[in-house]
Amino acid sequence: MTTTDVPTREQLVRRASELVPQLRENAAWSEQNRRIHDDSIDALADAGVFRMRVPARFGGYEADTRTLVDVAAEIGRADGSTGWTASVYWIPTWMAGLFPDHVQDEVFSTPDVRICGTLSPSAMASPAEGGLVVNGKWGFISGALHAHWQVVVAVRIEPDSEPMPVMALVPLSDLRIADDWDTSGLRGTGSVSTVADDVFVPADRVLPLGVVMQGRGGASQANAGSAIHRAPLLPVASASSVGAVLGMARAARDAFLERLPERKITYTDYASQAEAPLTHHQVANATLKIDQAQFHAHRLADLVDSKSAQDTPWTLEERARARADMGAVIQLAKEAVDILASASGGSSVYSGVAIQRIARDIQAVSLHALMHPDTNTELYGRVLCGLEPNTLYV
Repeated sequence: MTTTDVPTREQLVRRASELVPQLRENAAWSEQNRRIHDDSIDALADAGVFRMRVPARFGGYEADTRTLVDVAAEIGRADGSTGWTASVYWIPTWMAGLFPDHVQDEVFSTPDVRICGTLSPSAMASPAEGGLVVNGKWGFISGALHAHWQVVVAVRIEPDSEPMPVMALVPLSDLRIADDWDTSGLRGTGSVSTVADDVFVPADRVLPLGVVMQGRGGASQANAGSAIHRAPLLPVASASSVGAVLGMARAARDAFLERLPERKITYTDYASQAEAPLTHHQVANATLKIDQAQFHAHRLADLVDSKSAQDTPWTLEERARARADMGAVIQLAKEAVDILASASGGSSVYSGVAIQRIARDIQAVSLHALMHPDTNTELYGRVLCGLEPNTLYV
Protein backbone atom coordinates (compact mmCIF):
# COMPACT_ATOMS: atom_id res chain seq x y z
CA MET A 1 0.00 0.00 0.00
CA THR A 2 1.23 3.48 -0.89
CA THR A 3 0.36 6.79 0.72
CA THR A 4 1.06 10.24 -0.59
CA ASP A 5 0.24 13.84 0.11
CA VAL A 6 -2.79 14.77 -1.95
CA PRO A 7 -2.40 18.10 -3.74
CA THR A 8 -5.27 20.55 -3.68
CA ARG A 9 -7.29 21.50 -6.74
CA GLU A 10 -5.42 24.79 -6.94
CA GLN A 11 -2.07 23.01 -6.85
CA LEU A 12 -3.04 20.57 -9.58
CA VAL A 13 -4.40 23.35 -11.79
CA ARG A 14 -1.21 25.34 -11.26
CA ARG A 15 0.91 22.31 -12.19
CA ALA A 16 -1.12 21.90 -15.39
CA SER A 17 -0.81 25.60 -16.18
CA GLU A 18 2.96 25.41 -15.80
CA LEU A 19 3.03 22.66 -18.45
CA VAL A 20 1.28 24.80 -21.08
CA PRO A 21 4.43 26.10 -22.84
CA GLN A 22 5.99 22.63 -23.13
CA LEU A 23 2.78 20.91 -24.24
CA ARG A 24 2.05 23.69 -26.74
CA GLU A 25 5.54 23.37 -28.18
CA ASN A 26 4.99 19.63 -28.73
CA ALA A 27 1.53 20.03 -30.26
CA ALA A 28 2.64 20.28 -33.90
CA TRP A 29 4.93 17.25 -33.51
CA SER A 30 2.09 15.23 -32.01
CA GLU A 31 -0.25 16.11 -34.84
CA GLN A 32 2.33 15.26 -37.49
CA ASN A 33 3.30 11.96 -35.85
CA ARG A 34 -0.24 10.99 -34.82
CA ARG A 35 0.62 10.37 -31.18
CA ILE A 36 1.34 12.32 -28.01
CA HIS A 37 5.01 13.25 -27.68
CA ASP A 38 6.81 11.08 -25.12
CA ASP A 39 8.06 14.21 -23.35
CA SER A 40 4.47 15.38 -22.92
CA ILE A 41 3.50 12.03 -21.40
CA ASP A 42 6.43 12.29 -18.97
CA ALA A 43 5.49 15.86 -18.07
CA LEU A 44 1.89 14.86 -17.33
CA ALA A 45 3.12 11.98 -15.18
CA ASP A 46 5.47 14.25 -13.22
CA ALA A 47 2.58 16.65 -12.60
CA GLY A 48 0.45 13.85 -11.18
CA VAL A 49 -2.16 13.97 -13.93
CA PHE A 50 -2.35 10.19 -14.28
CA ARG A 51 -2.87 9.76 -10.52
CA MET A 52 -5.95 11.94 -10.29
CA ARG A 53 -8.46 9.06 -10.47
CA VAL A 54 -6.25 6.40 -8.87
CA PRO A 55 -7.41 5.15 -5.44
CA ALA A 56 -5.64 6.79 -2.53
CA ARG A 57 -4.27 3.51 -1.20
CA PHE A 58 -2.12 3.27 -4.34
CA GLY A 59 -0.81 6.80 -4.04
CA GLY A 60 -3.63 8.34 -6.07
CA TYR A 61 -5.48 11.57 -5.45
CA GLU A 62 -9.14 10.48 -5.93
CA ALA A 63 -9.75 13.94 -7.35
CA ASP A 64 -13.33 15.13 -7.77
CA THR A 65 -14.70 15.91 -11.23
CA ARG A 66 -14.54 19.70 -10.76
CA THR A 67 -10.77 19.28 -10.41
CA LEU A 68 -10.72 17.15 -13.56
CA VAL A 69 -12.53 19.90 -15.48
CA ASP A 70 -10.17 22.66 -14.38
CA VAL A 71 -6.99 20.64 -14.91
CA ALA A 72 -8.09 19.39 -18.33
CA ALA A 73 -8.99 22.93 -19.36
CA GLU A 74 -5.40 23.99 -18.78
CA ILE A 75 -4.00 20.99 -20.66
CA GLY A 76 -6.49 21.51 -23.51
CA ARG A 77 -5.49 25.17 -23.65
CA ALA A 78 -1.99 23.96 -24.51
CA ASP A 79 -2.96 21.19 -26.94
CA GLY A 80 -6.35 19.69 -27.66
CA SER A 81 -5.01 16.21 -28.35
CA THR A 82 -3.03 16.07 -25.13
CA GLY A 83 -5.96 17.41 -23.11
CA TRP A 84 -8.33 14.92 -24.69
CA THR A 85 -6.00 11.97 -24.08
CA ALA A 86 -5.45 12.89 -20.42
CA SER A 87 -9.22 13.17 -19.96
CA VAL A 88 -9.89 9.83 -21.62
CA TYR A 89 -7.36 8.09 -19.35
CA TRP A 90 -9.29 9.29 -16.29
CA ILE A 91 -12.48 7.45 -17.27
CA PRO A 92 -11.18 3.85 -17.54
CA THR A 93 -8.88 4.52 -14.57
CA TRP A 94 -12.04 5.24 -12.57
CA MET A 95 -13.63 2.10 -14.07
CA ALA A 96 -10.64 0.02 -12.96
CA GLY A 97 -11.44 1.04 -9.40
CA LEU A 98 -14.68 -0.98 -9.62
CA PHE A 99 -12.92 -4.32 -10.09
CA PRO A 100 -12.03 -6.67 -7.22
CA ASP A 101 -9.34 -5.32 -4.95
CA HIS A 102 -6.77 -7.97 -5.81
CA VAL A 103 -7.19 -7.07 -9.52
CA GLN A 104 -6.57 -3.45 -8.64
CA ASP A 105 -3.43 -4.50 -6.78
CA GLU A 106 -2.06 -5.79 -10.08
CA VAL A 107 -3.25 -2.89 -12.25
CA PHE A 108 -2.14 -0.07 -9.96
CA SER A 109 1.22 -1.63 -9.13
CA THR A 110 2.57 0.20 -12.19
CA PRO A 111 3.57 3.76 -11.24
CA ASP A 112 1.50 6.35 -13.12
CA VAL A 113 -0.42 3.55 -14.79
CA ARG A 114 -2.30 4.59 -17.92
CA ILE A 115 -5.55 2.83 -18.79
CA CYS A 116 -7.35 3.41 -22.07
CA GLY A 117 -10.78 2.14 -23.01
CA THR A 118 -14.10 2.38 -24.78
CA LEU A 119 -17.79 1.91 -24.08
CA SER A 120 -18.50 0.40 -27.49
CA PRO A 121 -19.37 -3.33 -27.37
CA SER A 122 -17.70 -4.17 -30.66
CA ALA A 123 -16.32 -7.56 -29.61
CA MET A 124 -17.69 -10.94 -28.63
CA ALA A 125 -16.89 -12.98 -25.52
CA SER A 126 -17.42 -16.69 -25.13
CA PRO A 127 -17.19 -18.66 -21.87
CA ALA A 128 -14.02 -20.59 -21.11
CA GLU A 129 -12.77 -22.37 -18.05
CA GLY A 130 -11.96 -19.71 -15.49
CA GLY A 131 -13.08 -16.77 -17.57
CA LEU A 132 -13.86 -15.57 -21.08
CA VAL A 133 -12.23 -15.63 -24.48
CA VAL A 134 -12.61 -12.33 -26.31
CA ASN A 135 -12.43 -11.66 -30.04
CA GLY A 136 -13.05 -8.34 -31.74
CA LYS A 137 -11.84 -4.87 -32.52
CA TRP A 138 -12.32 -1.54 -30.80
CA GLY A 139 -11.85 1.77 -32.60
CA PHE A 140 -11.01 5.28 -31.43
CA ILE A 141 -8.86 4.07 -28.51
CA SER A 142 -7.28 7.37 -27.48
CA GLY A 143 -4.02 6.95 -25.60
CA ALA A 144 -3.55 3.29 -26.55
CA LEU A 145 0.00 3.90 -27.72
CA HIS A 146 1.08 4.91 -24.21
CA ALA A 147 -1.31 2.74 -22.18
CA HIS A 148 -0.57 -0.26 -19.99
CA TRP A 149 -4.13 -1.64 -19.77
CA GLN A 150 -7.40 -1.30 -21.65
CA VAL A 151 -10.95 -1.55 -20.40
CA VAL A 152 -12.73 -3.44 -23.18
CA VAL A 153 -16.45 -3.95 -23.68
CA ALA A 154 -17.75 -7.14 -25.30
CA VAL A 155 -21.01 -9.01 -25.64
CA ARG A 156 -20.97 -12.27 -23.70
CA ILE A 157 -22.71 -15.08 -25.59
CA GLU A 158 -23.69 -18.28 -23.82
CA PRO A 159 -26.10 -21.07 -24.73
CA ASP A 160 -29.58 -20.63 -23.28
CA SER A 161 -28.77 -17.11 -22.05
CA GLU A 162 -29.48 -13.64 -23.31
CA PRO A 163 -26.46 -11.79 -24.72
CA MET A 164 -24.96 -9.62 -21.98
CA PRO A 165 -22.48 -6.74 -22.39
CA VAL A 166 -19.50 -6.99 -20.06
CA MET A 167 -16.46 -4.87 -19.42
CA ALA A 168 -13.07 -6.39 -18.79
CA LEU A 169 -9.52 -5.34 -17.96
CA VAL A 170 -6.91 -6.51 -20.47
CA PRO A 171 -3.17 -5.76 -20.57
CA LEU A 172 -2.26 -3.86 -23.73
CA SER A 173 0.39 -6.49 -24.33
CA ASP A 174 -2.44 -9.00 -24.97
CA LEU A 175 -3.92 -6.86 -27.75
CA ARG A 176 -2.82 -6.03 -31.27
CA ILE A 177 -2.55 -2.41 -32.40
CA ALA A 178 -4.08 -1.50 -35.75
CA ASP A 179 -2.40 1.73 -36.81
CA ASP A 180 -5.41 3.24 -38.56
CA TRP A 181 -5.56 6.71 -36.98
CA ASP A 182 -5.17 9.08 -39.95
CA THR A 183 -7.71 11.83 -39.40
CA SER A 184 -8.42 15.52 -39.89
CA GLY A 185 -8.75 16.33 -36.18
CA LEU A 186 -7.34 15.16 -32.86
CA ARG A 187 -4.56 13.50 -34.84
CA GLY A 188 -2.18 13.76 -31.92
CA THR A 189 -4.31 11.50 -29.71
CA GLY A 190 -3.11 8.39 -31.52
CA SER A 191 -6.62 6.95 -31.23
CA VAL A 192 -5.77 3.72 -33.02
CA SER A 193 -7.84 0.56 -33.03
CA THR A 194 -7.01 -2.40 -30.81
CA VAL A 195 -7.72 -6.01 -31.68
CA ALA A 196 -8.28 -9.10 -29.54
CA ASP A 197 -7.46 -12.44 -31.13
CA ASP A 198 -8.62 -15.22 -28.78
CA VAL A 199 -7.62 -13.25 -25.71
CA PHE A 200 -8.33 -15.04 -22.45
CA VAL A 201 -9.63 -12.83 -19.64
CA PRO A 202 -9.86 -14.31 -16.11
CA ALA A 203 -13.30 -14.12 -14.55
CA ASP A 204 -12.17 -11.75 -11.81
CA ARG A 205 -11.29 -9.16 -14.46
CA VAL A 206 -14.85 -9.12 -15.85
CA LEU A 207 -17.86 -7.08 -14.67
CA PRO A 208 -21.41 -6.77 -16.07
CA LEU A 209 -21.60 -3.46 -17.91
CA GLY A 210 -25.20 -2.88 -16.88
CA VAL A 211 -24.31 -2.85 -13.19
CA VAL A 212 -21.66 -0.20 -13.78
CA MET A 213 -23.97 1.87 -16.00
CA GLN A 214 -26.59 2.02 -13.27
CA GLY A 215 -24.09 3.08 -10.63
CA ARG A 216 -24.75 0.11 -8.40
CA GLY A 217 -21.04 -0.29 -7.79
CA GLY A 218 -18.59 -2.96 -8.72
CA ALA A 219 -16.74 -5.70 -6.93
CA SER A 220 -14.32 -3.55 -4.95
CA GLN A 221 -14.66 -3.56 -1.17
CA ALA A 222 -11.87 -1.08 -0.55
CA ASN A 223 -13.48 1.55 -2.80
CA ALA A 224 -17.04 0.98 -1.57
CA GLY A 225 -16.84 4.08 0.61
CA SER A 226 -15.01 6.22 -1.93
CA ALA A 227 -17.03 9.28 -2.95
CA ILE A 228 -15.76 9.24 -6.53
CA HIS A 229 -17.12 5.72 -7.05
CA ARG A 230 -20.69 6.48 -6.00
CA ALA A 231 -21.83 7.97 -9.32
CA PRO A 232 -23.11 6.18 -12.45
CA LEU A 233 -20.67 5.73 -15.30
CA LEU A 234 -22.14 8.14 -17.86
CA PRO A 235 -22.26 11.24 -15.63
CA VAL A 236 -18.70 10.45 -14.53
CA ALA A 237 -17.55 10.07 -18.14
CA SER A 238 -19.37 13.25 -19.15
CA ALA A 239 -17.77 15.34 -16.43
CA SER A 240 -14.35 13.85 -17.16
CA SER A 241 -14.52 14.83 -20.84
CA VAL A 242 -15.63 18.44 -20.96
CA GLY A 243 -12.60 20.21 -19.51
CA ALA A 244 -10.38 19.55 -22.51
CA VAL A 245 -13.04 20.98 -24.83
CA LEU A 246 -13.34 24.12 -22.71
CA GLY A 247 -9.56 24.41 -22.92
CA MET A 248 -9.63 24.18 -26.72
CA ALA A 249 -12.02 27.14 -26.87
CA ARG A 250 -9.75 29.15 -24.57
CA ALA A 251 -6.79 28.19 -26.75
CA ALA A 252 -8.58 29.55 -29.82
CA ARG A 253 -9.14 32.88 -28.10
CA ASP A 254 -5.49 32.98 -26.97
CA ALA A 255 -4.31 32.23 -30.50
CA PHE A 256 -6.59 34.84 -32.04
CA LEU A 257 -5.64 37.61 -29.63
CA GLU A 258 -1.93 36.78 -30.00
CA ARG A 259 -2.08 37.42 -33.76
CA LEU A 260 -4.47 40.35 -33.55
CA PRO A 261 -1.97 43.24 -33.08
CA GLU A 262 -0.08 42.34 -36.28
CA ARG A 263 -3.13 41.86 -38.49
CA LYS A 264 -4.90 44.32 -40.72
CA ILE A 265 -8.07 43.69 -42.72
CA THR A 266 -6.99 43.32 -46.32
CA TYR A 267 -8.80 45.43 -48.95
CA THR A 268 -10.11 47.82 -46.31
CA ASP A 269 -8.66 50.91 -44.65
CA TYR A 270 -8.40 49.17 -41.28
CA ALA A 271 -4.69 49.23 -40.49
CA SER A 272 -5.42 46.99 -37.52
CA GLN A 273 -8.09 44.35 -37.24
CA ALA A 274 -8.46 45.37 -33.60
CA GLU A 275 -10.01 48.67 -34.72
CA ALA A 276 -12.94 47.08 -36.55
CA PRO A 277 -16.34 46.98 -34.77
CA LEU A 278 -16.92 43.58 -36.39
CA THR A 279 -13.87 42.24 -34.55
CA HIS A 280 -15.22 43.60 -31.28
CA HIS A 281 -18.47 41.69 -31.79
CA GLN A 282 -16.62 38.52 -32.80
CA VAL A 283 -14.30 38.52 -29.80
CA ALA A 284 -17.09 39.40 -27.36
CA ASN A 285 -19.50 36.80 -28.74
CA ALA A 286 -16.84 34.10 -28.69
CA THR A 287 -15.85 35.00 -25.13
CA LEU A 288 -19.47 34.92 -23.94
CA LYS A 289 -19.89 31.47 -25.47
CA ILE A 290 -16.74 30.29 -23.69
CA ASP A 291 -18.15 31.66 -20.44
CA GLN A 292 -21.39 29.79 -21.06
CA ALA A 293 -19.48 26.60 -21.85
CA GLN A 294 -17.64 26.97 -18.54
CA PHE A 295 -20.98 27.34 -16.73
CA HIS A 296 -22.27 24.05 -18.14
CA ALA A 297 -18.95 22.27 -17.47
CA HIS A 298 -18.93 23.40 -13.85
CA ARG A 299 -22.64 22.70 -13.35
CA LEU A 300 -22.09 19.17 -14.62
CA ALA A 301 -19.07 18.59 -12.38
CA ASP A 302 -20.78 20.10 -9.36
CA LEU A 303 -23.79 17.83 -9.89
CA VAL A 304 -21.59 14.71 -10.00
CA ASP A 305 -19.54 15.80 -7.00
CA SER A 306 -22.50 16.85 -4.83
CA LYS A 307 -24.44 13.66 -5.55
CA SER A 308 -21.33 11.61 -4.80
CA ALA A 309 -20.59 13.44 -1.56
CA GLN A 310 -24.19 13.11 -0.35
CA ASP A 311 -24.49 9.53 -1.66
CA THR A 312 -28.04 10.20 -2.88
CA PRO A 313 -29.81 8.39 -5.73
CA TRP A 314 -29.72 9.87 -9.21
CA THR A 315 -32.99 10.76 -10.92
CA LEU A 316 -33.43 10.05 -14.60
CA GLU A 317 -33.68 13.78 -15.27
CA GLU A 318 -30.33 14.39 -13.55
CA ARG A 319 -28.68 11.68 -15.62
CA ALA A 320 -30.08 13.15 -18.82
CA ARG A 321 -29.07 16.65 -17.78
CA ALA A 322 -25.50 15.47 -17.25
CA ARG A 323 -25.33 14.46 -20.89
CA ALA A 324 -27.13 17.65 -21.94
CA ASP A 325 -24.58 19.78 -20.10
CA MET A 326 -21.78 17.89 -21.82
CA GLY A 327 -23.41 18.50 -25.19
CA ALA A 328 -23.86 22.19 -24.38
CA VAL A 329 -20.15 22.54 -23.60
CA ILE A 330 -19.29 21.00 -26.96
CA GLN A 331 -21.74 23.15 -28.89
CA LEU A 332 -20.81 26.45 -27.24
CA ALA A 333 -17.07 25.80 -27.38
CA LYS A 334 -17.27 24.86 -31.05
CA GLU A 335 -19.34 27.95 -31.84
CA ALA A 336 -16.72 30.11 -30.13
CA VAL A 337 -13.88 28.47 -32.04
CA ASP A 338 -15.76 28.78 -35.33
CA ILE A 339 -16.25 32.52 -34.77
CA LEU A 340 -12.57 33.07 -34.02
CA ALA A 341 -11.38 30.81 -36.84
CA SER A 342 -13.55 32.59 -39.40
CA ALA A 343 -12.23 35.94 -38.14
CA SER A 344 -8.60 34.84 -38.50
CA GLY A 345 -8.30 35.56 -42.21
CA GLY A 346 -6.75 33.69 -45.12
CA SER A 347 -3.33 33.55 -43.49
CA SER A 348 -4.70 31.22 -40.83
CA VAL A 349 -4.86 28.30 -43.25
CA TYR A 350 -1.11 27.78 -42.92
CA SER A 351 -0.31 24.74 -40.81
CA GLY A 352 1.91 26.77 -38.47
CA VAL A 353 -1.08 28.83 -37.30
CA ALA A 354 -2.51 27.16 -34.21
CA ILE A 355 -6.13 28.11 -34.67
CA GLN A 356 -6.64 25.91 -37.72
CA ARG A 357 -5.53 22.88 -35.71
CA ILE A 358 -7.80 23.87 -32.82
CA ALA A 359 -10.76 24.20 -35.19
CA ARG A 360 -10.15 20.72 -36.60
CA ASP A 361 -9.70 19.24 -33.13
CA ILE A 362 -12.94 20.62 -31.77
CA GLN A 363 -14.79 19.55 -34.90
CA ALA A 364 -13.57 16.00 -34.28
CA VAL A 365 -14.78 16.12 -30.66
CA SER A 366 -18.20 17.39 -31.70
CA LEU A 367 -18.70 14.33 -33.91
CA HIS A 368 -18.12 11.88 -31.05
CA ALA A 369 -21.21 9.69 -30.73
CA LEU A 370 -21.60 10.25 -26.98
CA MET A 371 -20.73 13.95 -27.11
CA HIS A 372 -22.70 15.16 -30.13
CA PRO A 373 -24.74 18.18 -28.98
CA ASP A 374 -27.87 17.28 -30.95
CA THR A 375 -27.96 13.73 -29.58
CA ASN A 376 -27.58 14.90 -26.00
CA THR A 377 -30.09 17.72 -26.30
CA GLU A 378 -32.65 15.35 -27.82
CA LEU A 379 -32.15 12.88 -24.99
CA TYR A 380 -32.66 15.59 -22.37
CA GLY A 381 -35.77 16.91 -24.06
CA ARG A 382 -37.16 13.40 -24.39
CA VAL A 383 -36.83 12.82 -20.66
CA LEU A 384 -38.24 16.26 -19.84
CA CYS A 385 -41.27 15.35 -21.94
CA GLY A 386 -41.90 12.30 -19.77
CA LEU A 387 -40.61 9.64 -22.15
CA GLU A 388 -38.19 6.86 -21.33
CA PRO A 389 -34.69 7.30 -22.74
CA ASN A 390 -34.06 5.45 -25.99
CA THR A 391 -30.54 4.50 -24.93
CA LEU A 392 -28.82 2.59 -22.14
CA TYR A 393 -26.08 5.22 -22.08
CA VAL A 394 -27.59 7.60 -19.55
